Amino acid sequence: MRELLAVKECDFGTAAMRYDAKVVADPALHLFDPAFPSLRAEPVSEGGRQAAWYVQCGTWDGVLRRYRRGGWAARVSDDRYLWAGAQSVRSLNEFDILRSLYEAGLPVPRPFAAAYWKRGLTYRAAIIVERIPDVRPLASALDVADCEQVARSIYAMHEQGVWHADLNAYNILLDEEGRAWLIDFDKARRVVLSLERRSANLLRLRRSLAKVAGAQGITWWDELSRSYAVLTRAIGM
Repeated sequence: MRELLAVKECDFGTAAMRYDAKVVADPALHLFDPAFPSLRAEPVSEGGRQAAWYVQCGTWDGVLRRYRRGGWAARVSDDRYLWAGAQSVRSLNEFDILRSLYEAGLPVPRPFAAAYWKRGLTYRAAIIVERIPDVRPLASALDVADCEQVARSIYAMHEQGVWHADLNAYNILLDEEGRAWLIDFDKARRVVLSLERRSANLLRLRRSLAKVAGAQGITWWDELSRSYAVLTRAIGM
């Protein structure tokens, strides 16, 4: 278990912000503007969709990410989502899921702050999370990745009742000690995770590995699947 976050909120009229007061001493919407000088923002070169920056958040190293849409929806708007109430805002939901996983001791980044900007029937959103040092994505580390470590991280997430909607080879990061970190909980949600749901989540990762690494990715996933199965049998699932 880690220390609990000191979560607070600020209302700015048509915008709002949720943040960890232990990290953010002066809550303001300019914290989500990469042009703000004190952030010392640098673009994330890999997997950032040109909407992610490494930033300085007080004494903490963070990652600022603006929410961007993909696929057909992006042809209508690349950064606006339909407003369905604050309880459905993506950045706030991701903040809350990360908070619960982080406080439970799981290998996920600490959430620093999340915000949204409402206009009419739509909104934009952004989040700042802890930057995990000295990591590289599973997609480029299959030769050294420990499938048991990755299986344990995914299993622990599932045991917390969290379903990762985009579990792919770039959203699993490996640090220098081989620990597997899970990131990008943009569309994650809490559900009752049956074996079928767990399997579907793992198969999402298999498709990603097959795409980026071909036969090597599939072989590695087979080992991961066996390691995950050992964990589920241990609790009699």
